[in-house]
This record gives sequence, C-alpha cells and structure tokens, in this order.
Amino acid sequence: MQDKPTLPLTKAQKIRSIIAASSGNLVEWFDFYIYAFTAIYFAHTFSTSDNPIVQQINAFGVFAAGFFMRPIGSLVFGSLADKVGRKKSMVFSVILMALGSFIIAALPSKDIVGDFAIVLLLIARLIQGLSVGGEYGIAATYLSELASEGKRGFYSSFQYVTLIGGQLLAVASISIILLILNEEQMKDFGWRILFVVGGLLALGSLFVRKIMNESATELHKHEDRGTLKALFTSWKPFLIVVGITCGGSLAFYTITTYTKTFIVNVGLIDKTLANNIYLIALFVLMLIQPLFGLLGDKIGHKTSLLIFSALGFIGIYPVFMALKTADNIWVILALVLVLFVILSFYTSVAGIIKAKLFPEHIRALGTGLGYAIPNAIFGGSAPFVALSFKEAGNENGFFIYVAVLMIVVFLISFLLPKKAELN
Repeated sequence: MQDKPTLPLTKAQKIRSIIAASSGNLVEWFDFYIYAFTAIYFAHTFSTSDNPIVQQINAFGVFAAGFFMRPIGSLVFGSLADKVGRKKSMVFSVILMALGSFIIAALPSKDIVGDFAIVLLLIARLIQGLSVGGEYGIAATYLSELASEGKRGFYSSFQYVTLIGGQLLAVASISIILLILNEEQMKDFGWRILFVVGGLLALGSLFVRKIMNESATELHKHEDRGTLKALFTSWKPFLIVVGITCGGSLAFYTITTYTKTFIVNVGLIDKTLANNIYLIALFVLMLIQPLFGLLGDKIGHKTSLLIFSALGFIGIYPVFMALKTADNIWVILALVLVLFVILSFYTSVAGIIKAKLFPEHIRALGTGLGYAIPNAIFGGSAPFVALSFKEAGNENGFFIYVAVLMIVVFLISFLLPKKAELN
C-alpha cells in the first residue's frame, strides 16, 4: 500500500512538536538518570557486600546491564517508528519507562528477599533500558527531520538539551530531597520517592506528546521499511555510526555520570556539595548545547566531531588528575565545566551526524541501533569499568582506555561522507 504524503509543517507546528518531543525526552532521561545519581544511596539496599565500593560496583553493574537492552529497544521501537510513525513509537517508549520507574520504587530490599533483591532490580532496569533504547534514535530522527538545511545542528542539539535536562532535573531533585531529609533517611527511603516522581512525570508526558505532528514531509513507498534487511544495504554508514558512538558514549558517561562518583570517592568534599556543584555544571551544559549546535552548523558537523575527539584525547586525563587534588568548590566547578565544553562539541551534533547518514525509511532504526549497540558496550559500562580499575589499584588505566577510544573517533570522523541522505 502506498504511504500517503504528509503536508509540510508550519513554523508553529514545528515549534509545538519540538517542545512536545523534547518534554517527553526529558522525562525519559530523568527516569533513567535518577538511577545513576541515587546509586550511592541505595547500593547497600540490594548488595550483600559490606564494602561500599563493591556495593557501588554491583549497583553500576546493573546500570550497565540496562544498556544491553538498548539495542533491543532500538530494534523494536526504531522499526516501529519507520513503519508506523515517530509519534506512536515515542508514546509506547515513555509508557515502558514509567513502568520501570514504578517497579524500582516498590522493590524489596536484601533484608527481605536476600540475593533476589539485586535480580529484581536488574529486571526493572532492563525494562528502562528497553524504553530508552528506542527513545534516542527516534528523537534524533524526529528533530533532524523537522529542521531545514543549515539549521539541523541547532535543532538536533535540543535532543541533548533535554537529555542533559533530564540529568539536571535528577540532580536537582536529589538536592531538594536532601533539604528535607538527612542522608540516612535518603538511604532508607528517600531515593524511592524520586522513582515514584519519575514514573508520574513519564505518564504525564503522554498528554504532551499527543500534540506532536509526524516529522517526515513525505513518506515514500518501501516494502521493507524499518527492517534489518533494508538496514543491511546501508551497512557502511551504520558502521560509521557505531564507531563514532563507541568513543562518544564512553566520553559522555565518563564525564556526566562517573565524574560525580569520582569526586565523591576522592573524599575532599561531601556528597551534598558534590551534588550541588554538578547541579550548576549540568545547567551550564544544557544551556550551551544550542550554541554549540549553531557553531556546528557554521564550521561543519564533521569539524565539531574532530575537535571533540582531539580535545578529549589530550584533555580528559589531566582534568581528572587535577580533580584528585582539588578541594575548592570553584576549582572543581571550573574543571567539570572544562570537561563539559569538550563534550559539547560531540553532544550538540551527535544526533544529526548519525541521522543524516540514513535514508528516511530506515533512519530511526539505523540511528537508534547504530547508537545503542556501542552505547551498551562502552557507554553504560563506563562507571562500572572505572570503579573496577579503581578497585584493582590501577585507576589511571581507565583514562588510557578513554584516550584510545578518542583516537578511534578521530580516525572514523574522516570517513564521514560529504553527501547526506537527509537534505
């Protein structure tokens, strides 16, 4: 059956659709990141070890496991988005995220069910991983298709505005809770409140997403749209996306997730102060995404990626070493912001770089799956791998690992084709 072409969206419809898509994206990532930022409070609830570092390793091991559901989520929801539309697929993914959050909020502790507690936590986290695995590719595709040529970096940067906004909201929520509860109460039950809030926000975003319009201006006839068979014909761009995402995801989760754990474990400042520093830094990171998106439109998205990988190679390790001895909050904030500036050369253009490599009928699937596989391997495992290096007494080995992946991104960036499928 021939797909019916849709009329081009008006400017008002585009703005409304961006707001609707972004709000749902923000909520999904809030739910996802609440886990990462509250793990230091609930790790003891599910791990039977008495060693705090081992408890964190167990909790972040589950965090990493959730990422391995992302490829499946990208396959399911990306295929659905290419077959029946971006909007419907986004709605289904946010329902699944709400379910995962409510389950985590209600999980019994190890004192009640023993070792089975960590298994239940894993199941709930896998559900969330399935949900967010579909969200990334669809959001990147949707926002890139709404934009006109010359503004795609700016438009697509809003994916990371809301992705980072989800992190910011997660950190802010923890700060608010800690104004009401003390640390012991936070460890006892406070963290559960945040997952309940996340689930409610996810359900609320369903109403907002109803006002979205489909993004594609014209849908062509493809009998195999949204299938792995169709994706196989674009195997070269798929591998490019995989290669870029290996280093990009590792850098993203190292900088935005592990850095906070690193600062706390150094022991020069307490958890609450570290949380507040990150609150400020994430707010700055969120605000600068559109600026770096505009910069990417000016200098070229490929150039932005080359700058990111070069700065990541020479800058990430020395900044972390400086954080080891920093005990002044303003010095710590400045060092974290340096990392965030490096990262912004990637995050502001990551979505559009990947989406524009694929034709419309496999764009959501190709973008999402090409992101999800390396993200599961290199991104979600970043805190777990870093803590494992630390526990083994070779913490610096992790930063060598990061530097090697930056070289990979730099080399693969040269393979980006001049002609884009998305025009």
